[in-house]
Amino acid sequence: MSVSSMTGFARASGGVGDDSWTWEIKSVNSRGLDLRCRLQGGLESLEAAARAAATKRFHRGNVAMSLTLNRARATAEVRINDDVLETMLKVADDLAKRIGAAPPTVEGLLALRGVVETVDREDNDDDRKALEAGVLATLEQTLDLLARDRGAEGRRLGAIVAEQVDAIADLTTGAGELAALQPAALKARLRQQVAQILEDAAGLPEDRLLQEAAILATKFDVREELDRLAAHVEAARELLGDDGAVGRRLDFLAQEFNREANTLCSKSQDAALTKIGIELKTVIDQFREQAQNIE
Repeated sequence: MSVSSMTGFARASGGVGDDSWTWEIKSVNSRGLDLRCRLQGGLESLEAAARAAATKRFHRGNVAMSLTLNRARATAEVRINDDVLETMLKVADDLAKRIGAAPPTVEGLLALRGVVETVDREDNDDDRKALEAGVLATLEQTLDLLARDRGAEGRRLGAIVAEQVDAIADLTTGAGELAALQPAALKARLRQQVAQILEDAAGLPEDRLLQEAAILATKFDVREELDRLAAHVEAARELLGDDGAVGRRLDFLAQEFNREANTLCSKSQDAALTKIGIELKTVIDQFREQAQNIE
């Protein structure tokens, strides 16, 4: 059984040099594939590559990818603005001569606005490429972990859904074995209804009577619905054994199961058959809820 869930979580960390990072990816149910990506540390340019990597692995689910980057080295360099310092020294010397003040101290000069400035550190091309390659490699690891987590949840879901399909199959077989559905019972019920029509509608044209009899025969006969239920059971079992995204097709089968169960209940003239129809609808609803969690 190879079905995958749309629910999962994964985290992985990496580093190069003094830089480190952590990817966290969360996945929940969605009708299609909805990707959200939040990057830090000026690595927003990697979003397209991150989305492409996720798209290769997943077909459905609301997937939120988050990157936290920790740059342990100073992100800025401290520099002395020589032009400003020279100007301030000249002004200080002039003032000292005019008013007889003490010469300026180093601390005083450094405290003056513009003398000390900070400049953002610029990575060279090699450092930048190494950082981006490392971040993307860790992303691949995190996506693998998420796929593994979704697969484990999918195996659990698949086992539950398989049991529900077996229950639908058993109920369908039980409905077919009811004595009320056997040919003799159907004929007896039909003969009784036709006799009632003849008694209540004396003088009706023969073709009208035949039409009424045909309507009654169709109303009582649920073999067509049971055949379709059995076919849907086989289709569901095949899907559960397939690779890839099967959730939407299972959800469609749930609708088809429900349609046949509704018709079965509406046609039923037997309490035991009606009971089976209601049980079918209950199991089918549970099947539908679980199928909506499958990719």
